Amino acid sequence: MERLSTIADWRAYCAHQRERGRRVGLVPTMGALHEGHLSLVERARDNGDVVVLSSFVNPRQFSDDADLARYPRTPEVDEGLAEGAGVSALVRPELAEMWPDFPSPTLTTVSVARLGDLLEGAGRPGHFDGVASVVTKLLTVTGPCRAYFGQKDYQQLVVVRRLVRDLAFDVEVVGCPTRRDETGLALSSRNVRLSADGRQRATALSRALRLARESSGPPSERRALMDEVMRVAGVQVAYAEVVDAETLTPLSDEQRVVGRALVAGFVERVRLIDNAEIDLRERGVTCC
Repeated sequence: MERLSTIADWRAYCAHQRERGRRVGLVPTMGALHEGHLSLVERARDNGDVVVLSSFVNPRQFSDDADLARYPRTPEVDEGLAEGAGVSALVRPELAEMWPDFPSPTLTTVSVARLGDLLEGAGRPGHFDGVASVVTKLLTVTGPCRAYFGQKDYQQLVVVRRLVRDLAFDVEVVGCPTRRDETGLALSSRNVRLSADGRQRATALSRALRLARESSGPPSERRALMDEVMRVAGVQVAYAEVVDAETLTPLSDEQRVVGRALVAGFVERVRLIDNAEIDLRERGVTCC
């Protein structure tokens, strides 16, 4: 496994792989790797890609300095997991490589209007500007590739797809199913900050989604149901929404379409998110 730390080496490595007739598969991460990340690597390898895994905790997508400071960092463990999973190149750029002016504001920002202002964007101002800006940089440096993102961060996936379409990147965005533990909790790097009791309470997010999918009620009833399930479990609810799968706008009770249910909340000061496909055309759906 190659270990890269500079943009110049990263760009050269990817260009060399394409010169050899190989397709690069980029797996962008913020480190603290878990089985969810490794499933993206597996998907890329199954597609025959040369897997480039980037590990960079992007400060521009954090609106809370304390949250940034608490974000888990496990570089030695990550290296072993990446190599064991068959990653071809592990890229860990220094902050000065990615944002040379930081902590001063970076003058160039990429913003995806409307899609980045809802849901997570409403509760975390500037978050998706930071995401869109760093993803733009990752894709620019990597060059033509397939880029793998987990559906657990569904809004991020929608934002990235729109960014790639609007800016005409030579990139195929591949969305991969959410990985869960045996309790149904969506895998997340943030889960390590939860106590045993906190992890139990956090399962209310996936349970709320399941009950909303099983409901035959309109979107308003399903929103209320998800909200109640999480609150009863002791989750501080940020939102519980049923939205159009592409525009992320809330669905009305009259709409009979396949949409997306998204939930977010705090458990022990840890922000957690989850989502699932939801079919409003009839009772019973296929999840995630």
